[in-house]
Amino acid sequence: MRKSFDGLYGLVKSELKRDPFSGEAFIFINKRMDRMKVLHWEAGGFVLYYKRLEQGTFEIPAYNAEKRCYQMDWTQFVMMVDGIEWKKVKKRKRFPQKMAV
Repeated sequence: MRKSFDGLYGLVKSELKRDPFSGEAFIFINKRMDRMKVLHWEAGGFVLYYKRLEQGTFEIPAYNAEKRCYQMDWTQFVMMVDGIEWKKVKKRKRFPQKMAV
């Protein structure tokens, strides 16, 4: 967990083969799963979020073998950061939202 903006940017480009400027949030969790960094591109620059848990661990999402990455939506991310086991949460059916371009 020593890497900062440039180191994490390099990991996203070289290891993950993803575009760091895409607007996706890239989450990095240490082996003990009690520290997390999130790299995100916003207009004008990168933002780096960091959270260290005093107790407990983060829940890791399911691995998507087709896309070769772990994926989650914003709701799952917020619950993971707040310590909620989202695999046990039942989500009610909602109308699918389409993004306006």
